[in-house]
Amino acid sequence: MAVNTPAPAQSSRSRRALWLLLLVPIVFGGLWWIGSAGESGPDEVAGTSSAPGLSQSSGASGAKAIAGAAPGAPVAPGKAAAPVAPPRSREEEEREAQRAVLEKRLERAKFSLDSYVAGTRYPPESRPIREHPDQEQLASPERKQPLKRDGSSDVQLKLKQEKVFVAGDEVVHFYVGCENISNQPLPCQVTNATAHEAEHALGGQAPLAAVPLSFVDDGTQGDVLAGDGTFTTAFQPSKQGFPLYSGTLRISFQVRSGSAEGSAFFDILFTPSPPARFTGKVREAVVRGSLHIYVGLQVRTAGRYVLAGRVDDEAGVPFAYVSFNEEIPAGPQEVDFVVFGKLILDEAPALPLKLRDVEGFLLKERGDPDRELLSTLPGYVHTTREYPNSVFSSEEWQSEERSRYIGRFSEDVKEIQDELDALAGGAKAP
Repeated sequence: MAVNTPAPAQSSRSRRALWLLLLVPIVFGGLWWIGSAGESGPDEVAGTSSAPGLSQSSGASGAKAIAGAAPGAPVAPGKAAAPVAPPRSREEEEREAQRAVLEKRLERAKFSLDSYVAGTRYPPESRPIREHPDQEQLASPERKQPLKRDGSSDVQLKLKQEKVFVAGDEVVHFYVGCENISNQPLPCQVTNATAHEAEHALGGQAPLAAVPLSFVDDGTQGDVLAGDGTFTTAFQPSKQGFPLYSGTLRISFQVRSGSAEGSAFFDILFTPSPPARFTGKVREAVVRGSLHIYVGLQVRTAGRYVLAGRVDDEAGVPFAYVSFNEEIPAGPQEVDFVVFGKLILDEAPALPLKLRDVEGFLLKERGDPDRELLSTLPGYVHTTREYPNSVFSSEEWQSEERSRYIGRFSEDVKEIQDELDALAGGAKAP
C-alpha cells in the first residue's frame, strides 16, 4: 500500500532549500570582503567607519589623520588634522639664537646713539635747569637729625644755614629749632656755641682760638620772628676772629629740650680775600643764534675760573642753568654766559629772561682747599630784552668731540645691522 507524503511537510522542505540558496551568496560575499581588507592593510581597516555615507577610502584618510594628531586630541569624523611642521635642524636653531642676540645688541646700540644725540644737542654750559635740580637755588642746606644719637629721645633738631660758601666780608646766618616726631615745635635752648676750624682741616697744626657765638630768638641777628622757637645767629668770619683764614670753619653748639640734651654743628667754606670781584656791569648780545650775557669781572689772580648762574623766564619760573669754565688773565674781564638758541626755541620761555644768583671760584691746582671763592651776586642780576624767535638758531650744538662720539656710536649700529643682514642672507641661501 503506497504511502503518500503529507503536503505540509513537503512545503517545509522546499522553504529550507530556498533559504540555503539565499545564504550562499552572503557567505561568499563576506569571505571576499575579509580577503580584501587583509590586502588593504591595517590602516585602512582601522579607518573603516560604520557611519552612513563613509567609504573605505575616506575612512583610511581619517585613520591616518588621527594617527598624526596629539594623544588625546579630539578629531572630528571625516576631517583631517592640520599638518605638523617638521622639527628644525640644529643649524637653524643656532641661527635663530644668534639672530636674537644680535637684535638685542642692535637695540642697545641704537638706544646709546639716540640718547647721546639727544643729551648733547645743547652745549654743556647751557642746559635746562631741570637737569640740575640741586642747583636751582643757591646752596642753603636744611636737615633734620635726632637730638640724641642713641635714640633715647623723640626730640628732633631742625637745622638750616643760609649759605655754604662765604667770601670776604659776607655774613652767614644759622637757624636751629626743635620738634617732635610729628613735626610739632618743641621748646629748646641753644648753648655753648662756638666757631672754630674744622678738625679735619687742621692738618696737624695748632688750631686758632675758637670764637663764641650766641643763638637768639628775639628778632635780632637775622632772627625772622621773635619767640617762634627758631634760634638764630649771624656769623661774619672776616670780622669775628678769622680775617686771614682760608678753609672750612665749623659752628658747634649744644641744644637742650626738656631733659634731653645733644650737640650738632654747621660747616662753611671761607675765603678771606676773593681772587676776583664782580663789577656790576652786564651787557647782552645775540651771537650766531644764541643769547650771550656778559658779566663784568675784575680779576686779581689769573687762573681757571668756574662760575654759574640761573636764568628764569619773565614770570620767575626757572628755565636754564648757565656756566663758565675758562682760563682768565688778570685785569678787567667779562664772563660770557651763553643761553643756547635751540634751548630757547625748544623750551619756549616767556621773554624777557632774567639772570640771577651768580657765583663762582678760582680753581686751584693743588692745596686744600682746592678753590678760592668769589663773593656771590644773589638775586636778579640782569633782565634781557625781548627778542623774536627768528633771531635764535634751531641748529644743534656741534663740536669735534660730539662728532667723534656720534660717529663711533653710528658705526656700532651699522656693524650689528650688517651682521644681521648677513645672517638673514645665509638663511635664504639654498
